Amino acid sequence: MPPDGVRAPRPDPAEVSGEHVFAQYVRTLGRGPGRSRALTREEARAALGHVLRGEADPHQVGAFLMLLRYRGEDPAEMAGLVEAARDWSGPVLPGGARVALDWPSYGAGRTRGAPWFLLAALALARAGHRVLMHGSNEFTRGIPVQAALEALGRPACGSAAEAARALEETGFAYLPLAAFNPGLDALLRLRGVLGLRSPINTAARLLNPGDAACGVDGVFHPPYIALHGATAALLGRGRLVVVKGGGGEAERTPGKAMVAHVFDPEAGGGAGVEHAFAAGPVPEGTDDLVAVWRGADGPGAAVARATVALGLLALGLAGDADEADRRAGEVWAGRLG
Repeated sequence: MPPDGVRAPRPDPAEVSGEHVFAQYVRTLGRGPGRSRALTREEARAALGHVLRGEADPHQVGAFLMLLRYRGEDPAEMAGLVEAARDWSGPVLPGGARVALDWPSYGAGRTRGAPWFLLAALALARAGHRVLMHGSNEFTRGIPVQAALEALGRPACGSAAEAARALEETGFAYLPLAAFNPGLDALLRLRGVLGLRSPINTAARLLNPGDAACGVDGVFHPPYIALHGATAALLGRGRLVVVKGGGGEAERTPGKAMVAHVFDPEAGGGAGVEHAFAAGPVPEGTDDLVAVWRGADGPGAAVARATVALGLLALGLAGDADEADRRAGEVWAGRLG
């Protein structure tokens, strides 16, 4: 017994015999007010590594994901999660496969229709800029990218080798997350069990599996814009354009004003440079995706053309919103050449 008024030292929970190795991460995130904290970059990388290797109990995985969400996403923590996911994926494309533009598609908006951003990416690829699109549209209420591609006669890629061939032949490849990181894809699918998206969704958007020098990225809520920019900087990413797009996709509706945030390490990085796109007219016409790709005009065509401008900003081929819109019109028209 310790002397009166003297407390016996409390053992470190991490040293308690029989404790699961993953428990330390759940404890760090969930200690309670004033005691919990975000994981460090190194801790986050190690923690997600345990999960992807199947070393964490399913109960721990659910608690881990929801505690991350509840605490709010932190740039250093997110950088560690992205690094763990990339560790698991390994080199996604064979050596020599070059990608100009990274285009994540993980939106799940309730009001989404056709993926017009896909046509923008295809137009940029036809103009000579290699685009690797990756994603999962498991929870979308609209037309998934894979279904839209099939309608256009362009199958999704089932492997990294297929993606490399598609990039070489057409300048565009769509690689589902399940094809190159099934473990991360399984975590995304837990949304159906937990009822909420988790920070894994953000990590997937920032994967940049083709190591592209530039990227476009869409978010659901404006506060995530700074998070994506700060995380990209920690990861040593190149030029990145982030927008609040419909359904969380990198897509621009010309009938609404939009601000594109350009994060460029060569320009000093920081908070990013804002480029304001004004609202413009939306033409009448068809909203059939295949017909629009083949030359028909209409609201969908206007969205695709306006979204091309985001890609041009990301590639550094336009200095401001007006130039981006002007050049986007040329690229969009050029797809029919």
